[in-house]
Amino acid sequence: MNLTTLFADKSIKAKAKTAQAGNWLMTGELTVHELLAFAETSNPTDKATCIEILELATRHKPELADESLLDFVTATLQEDEPRIKWESARVIGNIAKLFPSSLKQATLCLLVNATHSGTVVRWATALALAEILKLKTSDYKKLLQAVKALSTQEKDAGVQKNTRNL
Repeated sequence: MNLTTLFADKSIKAKAKTAQAGNWLMTGELTVHELLAFAETSNPTDKATCIEILELATRHKPELADESLLDFVTATLQEDEPRIKWESARVIGNIAKLFPSSLKQATLCLLVNATHSGTVVRWATALALAEILKLKTSDYKKLLQAVKALSTQEKDAGVQKNTRNL
């Protein structure tokens, strides 16, 4: 079975598709580049599922990521679909430690999403920003101030929790 067949099979639920393709990624049966190419041509729902697959795989094997994956999820932070935004933020949280000197654009996009109307988008964004802050890059102090300012404006306790220990 390949990605096209997997995604076309309506008898397979989205979570099962994510688990199957995530397993393919982690075992090397599918490459990140193949998944990114598929995601690029997919509708927003399937694209979000592709990014969820990346999140699952990078949570267990962050070393699967390369600069092209970071560039892809950074770009998708700017898309309209909330699920794409939050899954992209979660991937960045998983892989940030691999790219401490390449996170400027991702950080800027995350800061924009930190004020998104969707709670899950803000929650995932806060998680990713917290992971970036842990790296203590050269932008640490400026980013910490921005995150603290955003945290004081946040009404949702779950979102605040992601940045509380900074």
